[in-house]
Amino acid sequence: MPQIRPIKDLRNTTEISKLCHESKEPIFITKNGYGDMVVMSIEAYEKSLAKLELYQKLAEAEAQIKNGNELLDGEEVFKKLRRKYGRK
Repeated sequence: MPQIRPIKDLRNTTEISKLCHESKEPIFITKNGYGDMVVMSIEAYEKSLAKLELYQKLAEAEAQIKNGNELLDGEEVFKKLRRKYGRK
């Protein structure tokens, strides 16, 4: 369940930092009862970025398939890479 905190709680940076690391999720900060910003640990941020990058690559691959681009066989690609870089 997402944590929602008022902006005044940011005065206690140690508590907010601990909460971010323990929950491993973003903390939603409100101002005058409305959403204002999001605070998260670096680990949670990097995980979100990695997911976003994966989703973007998947969307790009799906678009290529829709546009009729040639599909590559995974085994063939790895064989070529092994030959090129000398690994078995």
